[in-house]
Amino acid sequence: MNDFYGLDSHKMIYHPRRAADVLEANGVWEKGRSIYPIYVEISPIGACNHRCLFCAIDYVGYHPDRLQLAVMRQRLPEMARLGVKSVHFAGEGEPMLHKEIAPMIHAAKTGGLDAALTTNASVLPHDFIDVALPSLSWVKVSINAGTAATYAAIHRPSRKDDFDRVLDHMRAMVEAKRRHRLTCVLGAQALLLPDNASEMETLALLCREIGMDYLVIKPYSQHLSSNNKSYESIDYGQFIGLGERLQALETDRFALIFRERTMRKTLDTTHRYDKCYATPFLWAYIMATGVVSGCSAYLLDPRFEYGNINQQTFAQIWEGERRREGMRFVAQQLDIKDCRLNCRMDDINRYLHAIHTGSPPHMNFI
Repeated sequence: MNDFYGLDSHKMIYHPRRAADVLEANGVWEKGRSIYPIYVEISPIGACNHRCLFCAIDYVGYHPDRLQLAVMRQRLPEMARLGVKSVHFAGEGEPMLHKEIAPMIHAAKTGGLDAALTTNASVLPHDFIDVALPSLSWVKVSINAGTAATYAAIHRPSRKDDFDRVLDHMRAMVEAKRRHRLTCVLGAQALLLPDNASEMETLALLCREIGMDYLVIKPYSQHLSSNNKSYESIDYGQFIGLGERLQALETDRFALIFRERTMRKTLDTTHRYDKCYATPFLWAYIMATGVVSGCSAYLLDPRFEYGNINQQTFAQIWEGERRREGMRFVAQQLDIKDCRLNCRMDDINRYLHAIHTGSPPHMNFI
């Protein structure tokens, strides 16, 4: 499988200075205070037009909170000046429902940040193609079935024709990319579930025909606070062989990224680290309410909430007392047995743990 974009691994190896700073801080506030995140996930809006069966943060409630463009035009350049490298517009709701998502993405790029978007693509704002697409490093469309019937059963959309609308919007983005010779990478993503496993080949062929750059198929990860528990006991051992069959669908223009390595990690959790190294240093999450959290697996948990961008600058939040308390909690009290398996920082934690403990055999024989 051609995982050119490193979707089944991590990219911390490209940020050695930040990794060294985190390990040097080792829970000491004076050393960790000004270590800013490399990556920030931003939820522009809390509302969503789908009620996906697998939604990890359904417990947040799909409230129609939204970030204000005027505030983001101040915070995004500030974040870049402080050392943030990238922002990912995704979050609790569907970001394309925010009426000013296109200028917000443009503000991120012009402010000095790499910008990306994950969307169900059922909505395509009128200015998205012209304003947002040229500013994005990548777009990832969440499409979790190969047929309209299965799509409707899993996504539970508000409109019956959303599957066809999504395909049309994917085609529109591909056509615009080609016409304007844009560098934005257009990908699709599917969670592999018992409900859709038989349709992954169909979905891959659709994505390839449309002209998407890749399709990534990844395992489901149960969020500990999710209302939905339907998929918490999936045995991914039964699906490992699927990747070999799908590999035949790759071409020199279309990559099929089957996240077998991540699936295998769900089968063996014996080699995990003993603490979280990444929080609250390497990433952050901004909710649609403006709350800045150190970890998306603990949204609404006050121990991980550091402030609100509607009332404070990002610097005031990140170097403030609440983050100091959060840093102490993670370093001294957090039991990672209560954390989400295969969380977004899992591979990075494994990497930093290996360096910190000197655990890889013969690590000094470079």
